[in-house]
Amino acid sequence: MNENENIQDENLNSEETDSTTNVESPEVDEVESLNNKLAESNDRYTRLVAEFDNYKKRTSKEKLDLMQSAGKDVLVKLLPVLDDFDRAMSFMKDIPNDDSVKQGVDLVNTKFRKTMEQLGLKEMDVIGQPFDPEYQEAITSIPAPSDDLKNKVIDVIEKGYFLNDSVLRFAKVVVGQ
Repeated sequence: MNENENIQDENLNSEETDSTTNVESPEVDEVESLNNKLAESNDRYTRLVAEFDNYKKRTSKEKLDLMQSAGKDVLVKLLPVLDDFDRAMSFMKDIPNDDSVKQGVDLVNTKFRKTMEQLGLKEMDVIGQPFDPEYQEAITSIPAPSDDLKNKVIDVIEKGYFLNDSVLRFAKVVVGQ
C-alpha cells in the first residue's frame, strides 16, 4: 500500500502544481499583455508627438517662405522699371549735376532702389566673374580681349537680381571665349 500512497501523493502534488501554474499563468499572461499594450501605446504616442513637431516646423517654414516671397510677382513686374532707371541714368551722364531734372531722376532712382532693397531685392554683381549658368544666361560669346577674361563675364545685357538669396531673374551676359 505504500506504493499506492506514494503514487496518490505524487498525483496530488502534480495536481497542486498544475493548479498553481494555471493560476499564475493567466496573471503572468495578463501582465505581459498589459506591458505590451503599454509599450505599444508609448510608441504610438512618441511617434504622434514627433509627427506633430515635424508638422509645426514644416508649416512655420512654409509660412516664412510665403512671407519672404509674397511680393515676388510684383517685384518681377517692377524689374523693367529698374532697367529703365539704369538707362536713364546712363543717358544723363553728360548733363551737369546742378540740373534739376537730373537731380529729380536721381532722387527717385535712389529712393526706388532703397525700397526694393528693403523688400529683399539684391542686384547680381557679375562683370569679371566666371560664367555660372546657375545665375547667368549667356546671350552670346565674343573673343576675350585678354587671356584672363576667358570664360568670364565681359558685359551685362540685362541685370540679374536675387530675392532673399534666391534667383529672381537671371543675368543675361556676354561671355569671353
